[in-house]
Amino acid sequence: MEENHITDGEETATKYKVTIVGSGNWGSVASKLIASNTLKLNSFHDEVRMWVFEEILPTGDKLTQIINKTNENVKYLHGIKLGKNVVADPDLEHAVKDANMLVFVAPHQFMEGICKRLAGKMKGDVQAISLIKGMEVKTEGPCMISTLISKQLGINCCVLMGANIADGIAQEKFSEATVGYREDREVAQRWVQLFGTPYFHVSAVQDVEGVELCGTLKNVVAIAAGFVDGMEMGNNAKAAIMRIGLLEMKAFSKLMFLSVKDTTFFESCGVADLITTCFGGRNRRIAEAFARNGGKRSFNELEAELLQGQKLQGVLTACEVYEVLTQRGWHELFPLFTTVHEICIGCLPPSAIIKYSLHAPTPVEDLA
Repeated sequence: MEENHITDGEETATKYKVTIVGSGNWGSVASKLIASNTLKLNSFHDEVRMWVFEEILPTGDKLTQIINKTNENVKYLHGIKLGKNVVADPDLEHAVKDANMLVFVAPHQFMEGICKRLAGKMKGDVQAISLIKGMEVKTEGPCMISTLISKQLGINCCVLMGANIADGIAQEKFSEATVGYREDREVAQRWVQLFGTPYFHVSAVQDVEGVELCGTLKNVVAIAAGFVDGMEMGNNAKAAIMRIGLLEMKAFSKLMFLSVKDTTFFESCGVADLITTCFGGRNRRIAEAFARNGGKRSFNELEAELLQGQKLQGVLTACEVYEVLTQRGWHELFPLFTTVHEICIGCLPPSAIIKYSLHAPTPVEDLA
């Protein structure tokens, strides 16, 4: 699918140029997927730029230089070739220059600053997609990251979420994802085309907020699942936590946005992502370690020790959700979300995840 415009009486094809804003574990995997497709699809420029927050490695080398030399992100995706057409760029403004398809995949706490740096720098018809889980909570309520991007940059922003832990995709094991879009299905299909491979199946649904909140809120439930694992409560207890978590995800999403569709929770971004994250994600892993030592070591300490520079999203998201519940007076309606945050900040022990989450009232169905 190509964009065309008329110049001096002649029709010339304008190819789509892709830049990835972010280069962690998931950002690097995204670059691998996209780079493999831009080489095959005539409607895209071969080169894929990836903005890399510059770091100096223990060897004294710059991370960008090593990526461009070895075609590998040795810090965040060791042992995986990204594609020879991936170019690491430490200059954010230069990386996005002339790009008309932007893929945002940076930790959500940094996105407001990134958008401020890019405001006014976009040229022409630029489309964006967010792979970011999280939200900004302001006095007027929560702001989803896709909305933040759209408002600050003045561009349309879709989202991509799903049951896809990055390392498995990097190894080309089958996975799937969901693109959430607002109105333009043609744009959504372009993203499907850009990300889809035989081992990474992508579908599109017209529900940006539903898809994005599924990807965001499942990390809070995964923290709860990690507590269950750390306390060795067993898979039966974890299944109960996941059931309550899915109910709260659905109720919270539909209370925040009336447009959210019930069917979205049965897409890859919904129940499938919840399952895989509660059994294999980094949020579950760090929460398990937290519970095993009785909450004596902080999440920040465990993140630094176990994630090698990657950022944990679930704890911050739990705090953001808690802020919303406080603003709206909804704590009793969302006992699991409330309990997760109170355990994270040390107000309750990890064992409270069962006592308070399962025995307290759950969100009533008519609120969802």
